[in-house]
Amino acid sequence: MTGTLNKVMLIGHTGDDVKMHYFEGGGSVGRFPLATNEVYTNKTTGQRVENTEWHNIVVRNKAAEICEKYLKKGDKVYIEGRLKTRKWQDDKGNERYSTEIQCTDFTFLTPKDQSSAGPSQGQNPYQAQSQQPQQSRQNAAPRQSPQIQEEDEDDLPF
Repeated sequence: MTGTLNKVMLIGHTGDDVKMHYFEGGGSVGRFPLATNEVYTNKTTGQRVENTEWHNIVVRNKAAEICEKYLKKGDKVYIEGRLKTRKWQDDKGNERYSTEIQCTDFTFLTPKDQSSAGPSQGQNPYQAQSQQPQQSRQNAAPRQSPQIQEEDEDDLPF
């Protein structure tokens, strides 16, 4: 194989809300930590061991704004991207290195009704809207023609 590949795929939980930084030209960068867990049983002791690895996620422009709006601390998310190591100087002038995941694609995995970003009391607004017609149908008079069946309304927001 003559080419190279720099690809990362992670499924984990956000360790904090997305922190945004905006630039003069209109661009933006969002950063947040992502935790992935490894669980196994130690063969010598028989004890269950859990290791957590923290990843620095970097999202840019419109994707960053979407993440800021919908991702909250503790949400589960799929991240796809590439590794990037940055070199920088700390306050004392020492050279430091940071390895980040430059996010190119993401999928929110926490359901809306379980996300901390969702409506109060954990209720999905789309569920509330779709339950109303079902309740009124249950209280309505029986249909005159049993041969005609209406399709049930789905819970899709569109």
